[in-house]
Amino acid sequence: MFNSRYECKVDAKGRLALPAKIKAAIPESNGVELILRQGDDGCLALYTQIEFKKLLHKVSALSDRDPVQRLIKRSFFESMTEVELDSAGRLLIPKTFSSWAGIEKDAILIGVGGFVEIWSPEKYRQNIVADQVELSKLMDQYLS
Repeated sequence: MFNSRYECKVDAKGRLALPAKIKAAIPESNGVELILRQGDDGCLALYTQIEFKKLLHKVSALSDRDPVQRLIKRSFFESMTEVELDSAGRLLIPKTFSSWAGIEKDAILIGVGGFVEIWSPEKYRQNIVADQVELSKLMDQYLS
């Protein structure tokens, strides 16, 4: 399980070094290949092979005959790519993905259970619950 918030740097070549706790949460059986996709709210989503396959099976089960489901499949598959961790635990964020997410020199990584969100600091600030009182109210509303 991925959790916590990490502030990271992206080097001039577009490589992002994963924090040690994120790397440690990746199962060894996963190998060095991860899946990066354009996520919700303008972030990038990073998946292990195991977690991505769960999502992939759901999307693949959609009908090729239904126009809305076909649109979902097409958009899903075009918005993802495989990335590899190098020996230093870095992954190269393709330029099209970093541009789409607005990630330049700084990134914020958020572990959200089965995957990791990668945010530009600006977009992240626009997409969080600002204080614990508000979070408590939302949790009461949706988890009670």
